[in-house]
Amino acid sequence: MFGIPGKQAVTITPRAAAQITKLMQSGGHAGLRIGVKKGGCAGMEYSMEYVDTADGNDEVVEQDGARVMIAPMAQMFLFGTEIDYETSLLESGFKFNNPNVSEACGCGESISFKDMPSL
Repeated sequence: MFGIPGKQAVTITPRAAAQITKLMQSGGHAGLRIGVKKGGCAGMEYSMEYVDTADGNDEVVEQDGARVMIAPMAQMFLFGTEIDYETSLLESGFKFNNPNVSEACGCGESISFKDMPSL
């Protein structure tokens, strides 16, 4: 684990917590697992999936009724990230405000990290 004692690996805004809680309740899931994987024009992209059980190596973050599990290989890439949920006229979705990102593509879905090895 890459955490700092007493500090959560990621933070969840109230809007994101409400959306995660809504998704958990409507599907009967235990939470969302977030991670990163190779892909996209900048080299990496975020992943999200429903989970019914936390893996023993997941970092579990619970905030305002929402539960997020961070996949082990993604923990060092996501530490310090704020997860938000934004709604506009054209789209709605989760946004990751990640201090570890060095560059992102124009659409914001593909990222690369500063001073970190790739997966």
